[in-house]
Amino acid sequence: MLEQEFWKNKRVYLTGHTGFKGGWLSLYLQSMGAIVKGYALTPATMPNLFTEAKVADKIESEIGNIANLEQLQASMLSFNPDILIHLAAQPLVRLSYKEPLETYETNVMGTLKVLESAKHCPNLKSIVSVTTDKCYENKEWHWGYREDEALGGHDPYSSSKACAELVTSAYRRSFLQEKGIGIATARAGNVIGGGDWSYERLIPDMLKAFEKKQAVIIRNPKSIRPWQHVLEPLSGYLILAQRLYESPQEYAEAWNFGPQDEDAKPVDWILDKMHIPWQLDGNIQPHEAGFLKLDISKAKARLNWQPIWHLEQTLERIIQWHQAWLNKEDMTKRCLEEIEQYVNDMNKR
Repeated sequence: MLEQEFWKNKRVYLTGHTGFKGGWLSLYLQSMGAIVKGYALTPATMPNLFTEAKVADKIESEIGNIANLEQLQASMLSFNPDILIHLAAQPLVRLSYKEPLETYETNVMGTLKVLESAKHCPNLKSIVSVTTDKCYENKEWHWGYREDEALGGHDPYSSSKACAELVTSAYRRSFLQEKGIGIATARAGNVIGGGDWSYERLIPDMLKAFEKKQAVIIRNPKSIRPWQHVLEPLSGYLILAQRLYESPQEYAEAWNFGPQDEDAKPVDWILDKMHIPWQLDGNIQPHEAGFLKLDISKAKARLNWQPIWHLEQTLERIIQWHQAWLNKEDMTKRCLEEIEQYVNDMNKR
C-alpha cells in the first residue's frame, strides 16, 4: 500500500518529467508533499500535459539531455536526492525503426549515465528505473509474461529496453548494492490517460481524429495490449520506491505493473467502446507484437499493489479529461482531483 506520509519532504529526482507519465508523476509527488526536481528534454508535442497542467509551477525543472553526462551529473548532485525515478526515454516502437541510433543512445547509454551519476549521490537510497512490458522476448503467448522470462525485443525500442534492464542489473551488482542503494526495474503495460498527445499512439490518434470529425487510421486492429490508466503503474513505482528505501536488498529486482487480465483487449474493442470510426491502414507496416500481457502476481503478493480502475472506467475518464481541456478548464486542478479520486479508491480496496 502507498503510504503518502512517507513522501512528505522526500527529495525526489525525476528524469523525463516533461513527458506524459512524467507530468502525471510530478503532480502525484507534489500532492504528497515531496520535493521534486525534474530533468528532461523540452516536451515533444504541442499541446502537452507538462504545459497544460502547469507541472513546472511547483517543482524545480531543468531542461537537459540524459546523454549529457556532465550536465546530468551536476544537476543530480546539486539536488542531492533521496529517491531517483528514471523515466526519460525514446518511448516509441515505430520511431525506433527510423531512429535506431538515437533510440539506443537514449535508452541504453542514457540509462547508463543516469546510474553513473546516481552512484555519486551521498543521500540516495532508492532507484526505480522504468523500462517496458516490451522488454520480454515476445512469443505471442496467450498468458502474461513473468519477471523471470527471457528478455529480448524484435524492434530497436524493445531491444534497447531489454539492454537497459541488463545495464541496471550490472550496476546493481557492481556498484549500488555495496553502497546500500536499492535499485529495481519497473515494466508497465500500455499506459493511457488524459493529457497524452504523443505521436502514433492509439488514444491520442483517436482523439485527434474525433476533433477533426475524421476516421482514425488503424494499423493492427486485432493487436492485444495490457491497457491501464497512467496512475496505475505510477502508484506501483511509488510503492516500489518506498520499499526500496526501507529495504534496499529485499526489493531490488524487476517488477511488472499491468492491468487485470480482463483488461488486456484488442485495439478494435477500444474503438467500439469509444464509438470512433476507423479505417485500416493499407500500407506495409514494420513488425509490432500482436499479443502482449503481463503477469502481475508478484507485485500483488509482495507489494500489495493491484490495479484499481478497469478499462471502461479509464476510457470514460479520458473522454471527460479531454472535454475539460477543450472547455479550457484548470487542468492542474483537474489532474490533482483525478489523483485524489484514485488515491481514495485505492484506500477503499
